[in-house]
Amino acid sequence: MIRPRRLEAPDDSPEAVRHRTPASRLWYAAYGSNMHLDRLTAYLAGGRPAGGLRSYPGCRDPRSPARTAPVMLPGLLYFATESDVWTGGRAFYDPDATPAAQDGRNAELPSRAYLLTLSQFSDIAAQEMGREPGEDLDLTGAVTRGRARIGPGRYETLVCAGLLDGDPVMTFTAPWSSQDITMNAPSAAYLRHIAAGIVDAHGWSARRTAAYLAGCPGADSHWTATEIAALLTDPS
Repeated sequence: MIRPRRLEAPDDSPEAVRHRTPASRLWYAAYGSNMHLDRLTAYLAGGRPAGGLRSYPGCRDPRSPARTAPVMLPGLLYFATESDVWTGGRAFYDPDATPAAQDGRNAELPSRAYLLTLSQFSDIAAQEMGREPGEDLDLTGAVTRGRARIGPGRYETLVCAGLLDGDPVMTFTAPWSSQDITMNAPSAAYLRHIAAGIVDAHGWSARRTAAYLAGCPGADSHWTATEIAALLTDPS
């Protein structure tokens, strides 16, 4: 097992915030299918990931991430809405979910952090929403306040989960809470990408990965740990 990096709590003093914004580089904390590097590459360089139904134009800067690191994010991974790329539920991150609200399960979620430029992160976010890449996001609100809603879309709420080596750790999720949405089970192809990304990034066993994902709301109503573990060995 690979030891995950622990995030640093941000220094919210005015001087520290001034040095942190605007962010020219950042860590993108992927928690869904982008944990799988092949999937992320489709966003960076363009193309269609295996098992997906859509091709992507890619980023203005198609280079690979400068670095990657396994990290744990506080909160909950859950599946809801309907993906037009994978079918089945999409992965979302609820940073406000507490262990008590989760019956003590999955108080943290494994994530893979990629060190990217601002333009790369902005273009990935645009493609997640089915838009053409090409415009940099203003991260000031998210970096200074921890969260900023930049639009009504499902992946247009930016979250700054902390710092890693002094750079902000950013991700995006839905504006709603996991308590306010109907869950929807993810597809096999989607779960396979997420599971493979966890195994590769964190070095978890297939059994541990499957048990974790089987406990996530949305997946827990449809998938067993045994079925998810089988996805990692079944290429179909």
